[in-house]
Amino acid sequence: MFKSKKKAAEADKKAPAKKEPTDLKYLGGWLMAKMAFGGAARLRSNAEEVNKLNVFPVPDGDTGDNMRMTIESGIAALENLDTDDLAEVMRVFSHGMLLGARGNSGVILSQLFAGIAKGFEGSDSADPATLGRALEEGVKQAYSSVMTPTEGTILTVAREAVEYAVKSITPASTIRSFFADLVKAMHESLERTPEILTVLKEAGVVDSGGAGLLYIIEGFNSVLNGEEVPEEAIQTSAVSTAPKTAFELAAAFGPDSKMEFGYCTELMIQLMNSKTDINSFDVEALKAFLGSVGNSVVAFKTDSIVKIHVHTFTPEKVFAYCHSFGEFISVKVENMSLQHTEIEAKEEEAPAPKKYGIVAVTNGPGIESLYRELGTDEIVQGGQTQNPSTNDFLDAFSRVNAEHIYVFPNNGNILMAAQQAANIYDKSTVHVIPSKNIGTGYVAISSADMTNDDPNAIEEEMKAAMLTVTAGYVSPSIRDAEMNGVTINKGDTIGIIEKKIVLADPDKGCAAYRLAVKLLEDPGKFMLTVFRGKDATEAEEAVLKQCLEENCPSAEVYFIDGGQDIYPYIFVAE
Repeated sequence: MFKSKKKAAEADKKAPAKKEPTDLKYLGGWLMAKMAFGGAARLRSNAEEVNKLNVFPVPDGDTGDNMRMTIESGIAALENLDTDDLAEVMRVFSHGMLLGARGNSGVILSQLFAGIAKGFEGSDSADPATLGRALEEGVKQAYSSVMTPTEGTILTVAREAVEYAVKSITPASTIRSFFADLVKAMHESLERTPEILTVLKEAGVVDSGGAGLLYIIEGFNSVLNGEEVPEEAIQTSAVSTAPKTAFELAAAFGPDSKMEFGYCTELMIQLMNSKTDINSFDVEALKAFLGSVGNSVVAFKTDSIVKIHVHTFTPEKVFAYCHSFGEFISVKVENMSLQHTEIEAKEEEAPAPKKYGIVAVTNGPGIESLYRELGTDEIVQGGQTQNPSTNDFLDAFSRVNAEHIYVFPNNGNILMAAQQAANIYDKSTVHVIPSKNIGTGYVAISSADMTNDDPNAIEEEMKAAMLTVTAGYVSPSIRDAEMNGVTINKGDTIGIIEKKIVLADPDKGCAAYRLAVKLLEDPGKFMLTVFRGKDATEAEEAVLKQCLEENCPSAEVYFIDGGQDIYPYIFVAE
């Protein structure tokens, strides 16, 4: 159980008889943390249902999993937080979500909560009006995170629900009534999404991102109304690396080391009535004392809790002074000389950066091998149903010692996470090349002149090369459907060119051959690269190869054992 949730539970036990649900006028940090936990748990239990709300009837739906892992990264960030300050809880929660964001839906979700956190800045608690303004800020930031916002998606569901809930605020409103209005409007907005987006109506589904958001807010609302969430309901995984052990730290600071930089000292103190007058406690006097024994002073009081941060050579003086007016809830002291030594060591060990580096997302051992042969420095494992997080990209960037890094997401649903990581990373100039599949990325890298001294010219060259490529996929169908004039039966193999279903066939080999011919019908296309996935056999490939040699003799066809998931064949026509 993370500390905020535990603290709230303890507070509940100590509190007098609870008031009626209509009496909750303010939202604090501990309650917000509990609600976040409940929202993550509700989404986790319904993630597979969200995955199935896939426009195409293919087994690559991953919206539910992406949103689940995004919010669970936020939950993991809260595990060691112990404060009732709403702004601080939302700051930590949203930052965890930003780092853990996966897929376009996860990135939009993380941006929504980043905006909400921005709206809560300076607020240790929130009434319905403050809550409404924060959510409006969240919607604004979510929209701004998308280059071309599409209505009928999670954006619409968030916007319409917040607009309704804000308009419904009255002097009698409570936090519970606000969330009740929010859930009601969100459900109604989600049901309208097929009327806004034709592709949803054609597929017979509502928007998957909007559905994921509804489950989260329903979880928030359930906790508000007293539902307890079992600890095992979700599993979290932090995105940060584990701290060094005491033995590792001791090895870097020996008996002859010099203490040059002091101690980073952080305390959380519970003010005690027996030691001080809590209501008139003088934070400015505390800051003055801390300034006399150190620097980088931060101190603030929330209710009867005081949190301080100071860099000092004498942390014992800080302990003694602070102990005179309260008891310690938490204490953290770090030797900054160790940190400085580690930084210096890394700087000394690091070679001079090269000018250009490449990071690419791949799925399948054959495809990874091909990309490495093309000069890719770092591979991020992922693809459809396995979208890497923002933090996965940041880790990859940190391993590439280059002034300019070119990133190939190779999937439209990974593009926003790559862009979000590029915006955060500040040690290199990161160029995100909007490759939508492994084929376009492959062609872009192959065509680039990496000896060019102009990094922007290389980027434009890569983007221009991708315009000459048309990609196609074959995939099994998981349900009956009628799309783009094509009748699809469950179990058929369907052929997709870019984002359009163009054929369906009961036989996988026939579907693959027909799709390849369609791609080569374009008069500008004469070269076809075929990536064989793990769900296609060498014998099936041999039959396809023979059919193409006999019926498309002027085409240059190359086969690569890609080993990718989901799609038995990926075609790249040039």
